[in-house]
Amino acid sequence: MTVVDDRPATPAEAPRRRPHRVLALLRNSWRQLTSMRTALVLLFLLAVAAIPGSVLPQRGVNPEDVRDYFTAHPDLAPVLDRIGAFEAFGSVWFSAIYLLLFTSLIGCITPRLRDHVRALRSRPPAAPKRLDRLPQHAVFAAPAGGAAAVAEVLRRRRWRVVVRGDEVSAEKGYLKETGNLLFHTSMVVLLVGVALGSWYGWSGNRLLVAGEENAFCNTRQQYAEAKLGPRVGSEDLPAFCLRLDDFQARFLETGQPEFFNARVTVDEAGGAPRPAEFSVNSPLRLDGANVYLLGHGYAPVIRYTDRFGRSQTSAVPFLTTGDVGLTSEGLAAFPDANVDPATGARDPNLQMAFTGLYLPTAPDAPPYVRSEYPTERNPAVNLVAYRGNLGLDAGIPGSVYELDQRQVRAGKVKEVGTRLLKVGEAWTLDDGTTVEFLGTKPYITLSVRYDPGSTLLLVSSAVLLVGLMGSLFGRRRRVFFRVLPAGSVDPGGGSPTGGSSLVEAGGLPRTDHPGFADEFGQLVAAVSGDGRPDERAGAGRDDGDRSGAREGAE
Repeated sequence: MTVVDDRPATPAEAPRRRPHRVLALLRNSWRQLTSMRTALVLLFLLAVAAIPGSVLPQRGVNPEDVRDYFTAHPDLAPVLDRIGAFEAFGSVWFSAIYLLLFTSLIGCITPRLRDHVRALRSRPPAAPKRLDRLPQHAVFAAPAGGAAAVAEVLRRRRWRVVVRGDEVSAEKGYLKETGNLLFHTSMVVLLVGVALGSWYGWSGNRLLVAGEENAFCNTRQQYAEAKLGPRVGSEDLPAFCLRLDDFQARFLETGQPEFFNARVTVDEAGGAPRPAEFSVNSPLRLDGANVYLLGHGYAPVIRYTDRFGRSQTSAVPFLTTGDVGLTSEGLAAFPDANVDPATGARDPNLQMAFTGLYLPTAPDAPPYVRSEYPTERNPAVNLVAYRGNLGLDAGIPGSVYELDQRQVRAGKVKEVGTRLLKVGEAWTLDDGTTVEFLGTKPYITLSVRYDPGSTLLLVSSAVLLVGLMGSLFGRRRRVFFRVLPAGSVDPGGGSPTGGSSLVEAGGLPRTDHPGFADEFGQLVAAVSGDGRPDERAGAGRDDGDRSGAREGAE
């Protein structure tokens, strides 16, 4: 006879279901990604990935330098270009590290935030049975009022206190975990701010010469360099125009700058033109853009009269060479000079150009190669005249601040003379044409920017520092007090307490806290009222008892 056991299988007898391999892999991968170790590794990788963007020229910032790098390194540059080294901050690998770090930080913060909120809402735990096993321990005479008096002293010292009959539990130091969470949350917000600035921000650089004829409007074509985020188009730029009216600069006698101030006229869409001023540390705030003052210089006004008596004027900025005296060099080109008024024919071999060195304060004697002071105390320009085909009709891009030396080396442009001119002086060339130095106009170098994530970056950076301070200086610790009734056994010596009540105290730092012993002693002294713990119990335990005491208290 066969007996069939139709009882349901107990949980121990039921067959275990094997976990799904894909789900297990995803779960383990998520746990690994959201670990703090992975977040630190990704943060390090992000710093390493930013190195190419700092060392190599970037197309979005200076495409000319990228072109020069290709010329100087014809074998290496194409390899770097294929891996996105010239667009490092927009490359696939940089974006992947960025997004992984963002995800890892969120995955780290979320469960810790939940546990921290739960800990803040919970009450301090009950006192362990053996307070003498804690790292800090003391016994002293009970104060008047018993447990209520002990709790009042702890509350005045900003401890979280719970009274359970004759026992008092208190804890302190949640600032450490709060600081950790603030620090990591601020890093997430910081990444969000960087992303907003990268996607929706834009910037442009412009050299603006004084005068109504040199005013510029906020269009991409009028910038010398412009960088728009991937979510920004030319039509998204705010509509405004700027005109430089005056620029003031003061320097110390040593030539060091003391004060810069630019006065402009602003014409924003929907409003009347208005005057405005801004300086180096005080940018011009406009609707949708900020205008920063980066530098300044001089634009010599040079008038050339050709052989037919027609005059042309150039007010091209001369770029500073970097010395204290603000010595500048530049080019005044006249490609449309010497046009026959009768026939309208232009001989390209009679084009004129003048390379010059402008000296705001020229020395009294040669050599005239360096200015002695940055303001115009003795302005002069040292001109070198060139005649010939300047190469501007070839359609090859070139700089407006320097002469194409290829034309000079090819013999198509020849030097015809050199002369130092002061304001108002004229120079007659060998063909009867004249050139005059009429004076200068100031110019300023502007950086126009819009960064929608700048406020987030500022706030998150400040909160990050606050959180870092809290995580470094916060210490989690707990203390327990138990009032022993009269006639009970003294835990310090094992003898009856007699007619007086005692208080047994124990302290436990949740993290390494070298100063906790002193803090515990001061706390016991404040509770006891006489400043001295009872000699029948020690104020601390040796290192051998600490690990067991921690486990027992937990």
